[in-house]
Amino acid sequence: MRVLFLTHRLPYAPNRGDRLRAFHIARTLAPSVDLEIVSLAHDQVELAQVGRLEALGARVTAVRVPRLQTYVKALGHLAGARPLTHVLLDAPGMSDTLDRVVRERPPDVVLAYCSGMARFAVRPPLAGIPLVVDLVDVDSQKWAALARSAGWPMRWIYGREARHLAYFERTLTDVAAATVVVNERERESLYVVAPGASVAVVPNGIDLRPLMPHSAPSERPGVVFCGVMNYAPNVDGVLWFCQHVWPVVRQSRPDAELTLVGSDPAPAIRRLESLGTGIKVTGTVEDVRPHLWQAAIAIAPLLTARGVQNKVLEAVGAGLPAVVSAQVFEGLPAAVRPACHVATSAELFAEETLRLLSFSSTERRRLAGCADLAELTWESQLRPLHNLLNHLGGQYPIASSMN
Repeated sequence: MRVLFLTHRLPYAPNRGDRLRAFHIARTLAPSVDLEIVSLAHDQVELAQVGRLEALGARVTAVRVPRLQTYVKALGHLAGARPLTHVLLDAPGMSDTLDRVVRERPPDVVLAYCSGMARFAVRPPLAGIPLVVDLVDVDSQKWAALARSAGWPMRWIYGREARHLAYFERTLTDVAAATVVVNERERESLYVVAPGASVAVVPNGIDLRPLMPHSAPSERPGVVFCGVMNYAPNVDGVLWFCQHVWPVVRQSRPDAELTLVGSDPAPAIRRLESLGTGIKVTGTVEDVRPHLWQAAIAIAPLLTARGVQNKVLEAVGAGLPAVVSAQVFEGLPAAVRPACHVATSAELFAEETLRLLSFSSTERRRLAGCADLAELTWESQLRPLHNLLNHLGGQYPIASSMN
């Protein structure tokens, strides 16, 4: 069976949420299907990773997105009805690439990762080929949530994006043979947009073995946040935490340190770094695990959160309990929740952070161990997606667990 996998970022390295799930989909599919990946690439760093994906056993074509041109083009589309997400993912070589793939190796099934890539699958030359869309989370609802908290003019821009993406998502569920999201919350969100949609839940997993610490837990009162640091929900959440929570924590624990780990820190995040406040901003790191292993607890103070926050799964897998917002907690698998303390206000966030820092390192490690992560392997979590693809590719009837 030939599967054409369309991704909006080259799914390597698996060091950010939108690459992580796509990478493990590719990794688990490659041994059992004839996998062809056509991916957008946004810079030379991404383009240089093509060989890493090919090592999985897939054919890989990366199509460069001209970033500056797409931003200029997006400005011209503000008055129209096309989602800006689609404009920003325009790549001049995409049509020719898909024409060549269909001519030389016609796929049995197309798997489109996120709505931004599904648009290529609903028009020639891919129109008519069975389509599975992995929305992961419902983008229109994310933009709607951001619109509610943003100031002008971003409120209008986010609201515009929410409306036009919702229309596309609704149309997409009618065309796709199957639509997939990452958890029940996202399924309910999609029902708001497309009430008659048939939606399957395919959760995220965790690659637990590499995360497990090999030494005693750290005694340092270190707090860690991991995430892409120019992504608006991460930026907003971290700024809120540093303004409203961290001063309270430091007042009681002047020895506490906060490390913000992640690529491309926004200027506002860079300005947080200070010896006086105990805040360190790392920027891009080769491996986040040492930062997790050296910390006492993790935080996820996102005020807007869609899908599953992999940063929390990985922190817990690395032996850390976490303090999370209610928005983050709602999207987490039940198996992870025993290691997470929910805080619904700045006062409670400070209280829970200080409480965990007061525990001994052994008690914190024991609390993280309350999470039952053994069943959350990527292989087991992605099995329903494999079943869908095999069914649509004519390999075997669909499993009853997908109903």
